[in-house]
Amino acid sequence: MTRTRAQIAAKTPEWRASRAGWLFIAPAIVLIGVFFFLPVGASLLLSITDFDLYAIANPANVRLVGTRNYTELLQNPTFWLALKNTFYFALIGGPLTVATSLGAALLLNAKVVRFKTLFRTIYFLPFVTTLVAVAIVWRYLYHPQYGFLNYALGAVGIHPVDWLGDPRWAMPAIILLAVWKNFGYNMLIFIAGLQAVPEDLYEAAALDGAGAVRQFWHVTLPNLAPTFFFVGVVTMIGYFQLFAEPYVMTTGGPLGATTSLVLFMYEEGFRWWRLGVAASIAFLLFLIILVWTAIQLRLERRLAA
Repeated sequence: MTRTRAQIAAKTPEWRASRAGWLFIAPAIVLIGVFFFLPVGASLLLSITDFDLYAIANPANVRLVGTRNYTELLQNPTFWLALKNTFYFALIGGPLTVATSLGAALLLNAKVVRFKTLFRTIYFLPFVTTLVAVAIVWRYLYHPQYGFLNYALGAVGIHPVDWLGDPRWAMPAIILLAVWKNFGYNMLIFIAGLQAVPEDLYEAAALDGAGAVRQFWHVTLPNLAPTFFFVGVVTMIGYFQLFAEPYVMTTGGPLGATTSLVLFMYEEGFRWWRLGVAASIAFLLFLIILVWTAIQLRLERRLAA
């Protein structure tokens, strides 16, 4: 009896290897589906309902409202204030963090620097420290009367600043904390990228008469383009999700100057129990991050071309 084509294919090494590969990745696919795609789908469904405290007590109280949550958000002044604060934090803090990381990486990659491992460890420690603990410590550093920062300013004749109580200074104070907290991780990535740049390129540039600045612009930066893209995307995604710093240090104040989209979402969902509205904020934030990441990807491709 002749064998069918499927039976013949099942005997080939390629088919057996493919089946083995699917068997190996099946647990991961199941976990991603259960703990990522299923919650995302449930949240999307939640965002088109009026799910609130009454619905928690009795699910029969849930009603489909369509896009009402989204339209009401777009008419809510607090949402626009939180959106402005989030972009302020991300567009100022993100580039500052990347620049600080690159500067530290260049210093630690220099041949004249000693104890590089020690300095790398010291600079990386803030990143692995609990953010809540760091925020509490920095809140005392920012104290208007007894904080070390105002003490240092007073030593040079500058009047104390109410860092967390003044709407003009609250967000810059949080940005300074975020830069200090996060630059160590990006620094290590930049160091890895710098060590991958061939020394021959620097030697050739030096023979052509290029100084340190021209070598940086024409050798270092072009070779760090993929590293810049990764660091930029990861940093901006994290900074658009600003939450812990204002939650611990200012609770969104003063006068809403540090209210972020995630903090606004938290208050809507777990303070006022408007979970449908909170889910809508989450999806709007998702779209913002998606669009921003696509813009960064397009810019990276255009620069690479």
